[in-house]
Amino acid sequence: MTRADLDKLPADVAAMFDDVARRYDLTNDVLSLGQDRRWRTRTVDAVDPRPGERILDLAAGTGTSSQPFADRGAEVVPCDFSLGMLRVGKQARPHLGFTAGDGTRLPFADDTFDAVTISFGLRNIVDPDAGLREMLRVTRPGGRLVVCEFSHPTNAPFRTVYIEYLMKALPSLARAVSSSPDAYVYLAESIRAWPDQEALARRIDAAGWHGTQWHNLSGGIVALHRATA
Repeated sequence: MTRADLDKLPADVAAMFDDVARRYDLTNDVLSLGQDRRWRTRTVDAVDPRPGERILDLAAGTGTSSQPFADRGAEVVPCDFSLGMLRVGKQARPHLGFTAGDGTRLPFADDTFDAVTISFGLRNIVDPDAGLREMLRVTRPGGRLVVCEFSHPTNAPFRTVYIEYLMKALPSLARAVSSSPDAYVYLAESIRAWPDQEALARRIDAAGWHGTQWHNLSGGIVALHRATA
C-alpha cells in the first residue's frame, strides 16, 4: 500500500504543504522543467476572467495561480487549507485576499462566484467528489469550473517513461531542491493513482456540473476540465 492509497487526513496533507511552502514555487518550476508556467497560463485562458467578476482560486497555495486573474481585472479570492502556504502568499502578494478554507466545507455563501478554478489540488482534497459539489454550491448558475490537474499521457510508450520519472526521478530531484522531499513521494504516488481524463469528467458530471469537456496539455501529463454550473 502506498501513501496515496491511505486516507488523506486534511491535517496531515495541510502539514505536508506547510513544510514545503517556502520553496514550493521554485520546486515546481524545477520538477516540471518549467512547464508549470505554461499550464497555469492555459488555465487562466480557460477560465477567461472578465473585469469585475468574482473568481475563487481553490488550493491557491502562495497565490502564483491567483495573480493572473487579478491582472485581468477580476476580483480573485485565493483559498487554501495550508496556513503555511497562506503566510508565504501574504508576504509575497499582500494585495490579494487570501482566505483559509477546507475544500469540502468552503467558507462562502451559495452562488458567490462567477467562476471557480483549482490547479493541482483536487486530488489532495480528502473527498474530491464532495469538493466538486462544494465548488458547485458557491458558483452562480451558469458560472464556470476549470480543473487543472495531472492526468494520464495518451501515448502508451511515453506514459511508461512518465511513470518511471514520477516514481524514481521526481523524488530524487526533490531531495536536491525541496525542503521536504517526502512530500514529493506522496505527489508522485497521488498522480499515479488519480483517474484518467474520462473518469474525472464523469465524476465532475456526477457532482452536478454540466457539459464537462477536457483538453490535454503536454500530451496528457496535465488535463484541463471545464464545466458549467
